[in-house]
Amino acid sequence: MYANASHSGKVCSALICALMTCSAVQNAAAVNLPQFPPAAVWRQPVDGATLHPNSQAMLDRLTTLGGFGFGRMQIDFGFYVLYADATTPIAPTVAIPGDPDPYYSTDCEPLGGTMPLPVGGAIESQPGYSCDNFADDCHLLVVRGATLFENYRSNVVANQLQSQCLVKWNLAAVYGAKGRGEHCTSADAAGFPIAPMLFNADEVSAAIARPNGDLGHAIRFILPNLRMASDASLGGVSGRLYVRPASHAGGPSGPVDSVPYGARLRLKASFNISAYNPAAQVILRTLKRYGMVLADGGSITLTAENDRFTTAKWADLGINSRTFDQQVPAAKVFVGDFEVIDTGARIAETYDCVREPEPTASDVIFRSGFENQ
Repeated sequence: MYANASHSGKVCSALICALMTCSAVQNAAAVNLPQFPPAAVWRQPVDGATLHPNSQAMLDRLTTLGGFGFGRMQIDFGFYVLYADATTPIAPTVAIPGDPDPYYSTDCEPLGGTMPLPVGGAIESQPGYSCDNFADDCHLLVVRGATLFENYRSNVVANQLQSQCLVKWNLAAVYGAKGRGEHCTSADAAGFPIAPMLFNADEVSAAIARPNGDLGHAIRFILPNLRMASDASLGGVSGRLYVRPASHAGGPSGPVDSVPYGARLRLKASFNISAYNPAAQVILRTLKRYGMVLADGGSITLTAENDRFTTAKWADLGINSRTFDQQVPAAKVFVGDFEVIDTGARIAETYDCVREPEPTASDVIFRSGFENQ
């Protein structure tokens, strides 16, 4: 990522020790990932949406640049989504010592804000709450009630959470077109929430049980920065730009005629999914109906939740990192199998974040977690 209700309490040293080593986590069993109300942009189907007039040209250009990262639609299983309650210990956020890139103070929650740390939880791709945030993104995602906490560059040291950006999302609210604010980042470079656009094994397993089932929401995807559109003529910093539903761009530096930050792509209706196993069909069907949204820069295309804390397991579902370029050799998934939805004009990135007022609560479904409709 690139960028330009508080809960009081204390975390004792012994408890931090438990947080780092305990194998059990305060996590809901067999529940869908946290979701916003049905009116949220991420939950709107796009199978009938208007194509961008330059859809084919943008995807042709992206193909000449190498297509998806590593040239394949690979899946990253590094993320965890943790669940907290009123008894969950918390830690205050502090700046990362020695980091020349300061905390994103306007875009994100003020330093000193707190984040729940469920016992036995873990930062992205780590066994616990320790992460080298000079080498990795170190995302930390936690749901408590109707609040989604997402932290970028996380590391717990001396009862404190080192952070470059802590964001709180109201899962009971529908955010406007500018998200949390124009030119405002989040724990994701495009200014998006992360957890609601992941997919996990429980969610896929539940969808298999429904006739013609899908996930009911858009999926997050990423591309290398050198393959995302930039345009110096727009006047943004280094030509950087984005389109809705993004509110921010990271470091796109590709040719002007490529796919922009924030773009929403859908898998072509004509793509034959029948040779894939039921779990893969759920994901592909979702990509046809809800699409995927360009959220960050990197080389692994799709991002799923690790199955460490879920009831269903990816191996049992027949899903692995290389499912979409190895499982069915005659029907590999390439950039050219997608279409670009028209979501509006390109916006020059200034990195001058202007926060929107916090949205009011809307309709929301409570269970052991947040359930798709």
